[in-house]
Amino acid sequence: MGKQKMPIALLAVVALASAPLVAQAGESGLERTPWGTPDLRGIWDFRTITPLERPEELGEQERFGSAQAAAEFEQRTLARRNKDRRTSDGLSAQADVANAYNQFWWDYGDKLTEDRRTSLIVDPPDGRIPELTEVARRRVAERTAARRRPAHGPEDRGVAERCILGFNAGPPMSPSAYNNNVQIFQTEDTVVLLVEMVHDSRVVPLDGRPTLREDVRQWRGDSRGHWEGDTLVVVTTNFTDETSFRGSGPNMRLTERFTRVEEDRLVYEYTIDDPESFARPWTAVIPMSRNPLPMFEYACHEGNYGMLNLLRGARAEDAAAEAAGRAETSGG
Repeated sequence: MGKQKMPIALLAVVALASAPLVAQAGESGLERTPWGTPDLRGIWDFRTITPLERPEELGEQERFGSAQAAAEFEQRTLARRNKDRRTSDGLSAQADVANAYNQFWWDYGDKLTEDRRTSLIVDPPDGRIPELTEVARRRVAERTAARRRPAHGPEDRGVAERCILGFNAGPPMSPSAYNNNVQIFQTEDTVVLLVEMVHDSRVVPLDGRPTLREDVRQWRGDSRGHWEGDTLVVVTTNFTDETSFRGSGPNMRLTERFTRVEEDRLVYEYTIDDPESFARPWTAVIPMSRNPLPMFEYACHEGNYGMLNLLRGARAEDAAAEAAGRAETSGG
């Protein structure tokens, strides 16, 4: 058999992984790269049970008022998410089987952010995703209907279910059920963001090259980065009409900011600007902590047996519905 070519993104990761790791301390005391920028390299954990949107019952409350109130919210959230619970209001046996995973497999995290915020969204002030436009509501409704009906083919399933994109990998990255880690590789002119979920690696040029043409679209968009002081800013455009984040469309402009504030702490902020989909731009802030453990491959790939079984199930439902229709017709 001939040799297989290594994907470009993987080549970039390998090259960056072998780059010199010698760093120097800047005036702030935090490590800097040999070329003088803040050193963002390493594995960063973004688990938290702070919800993206503020729960409606909390109204305008930006933070929990006390450590006790925060602890009680954490306990309620963990109890509600416990996939092994067997109480009067817990999972039924049918729901347990349908859920597929028991508690062992889930890794949302168990703590709120240290500042006890009630939402990761910091703007708008109500901590909620702005209202969707009529265009976005129609788009979301069409996708929801496609996913609820028996699948005609793999295109009827979501991109995370098809192992094309990880459901927390974005962009933007957002805490979710498990694999909430990103490894950052960095050279003077390139950054790679490798998210543990699925196989997502985004190569971000820092050399000022122009963005792709308007008609060239990609699953994870087209990212370009630059430094604003000690903050890495990544702007991503050119998404496809197959990808969406909380109702966004293909013309979303995503701005991400990475700021290392302590030796073991990175602040990740993103702003979504998509007037075709949202009533106004909105911003979320997610703290990331350094993870000393290695990342392992999450071998999710398109065309896996899970997808085959989903489609077999859809065909079985089609056959059952057809048989029921024939029986009703003959009985009439």
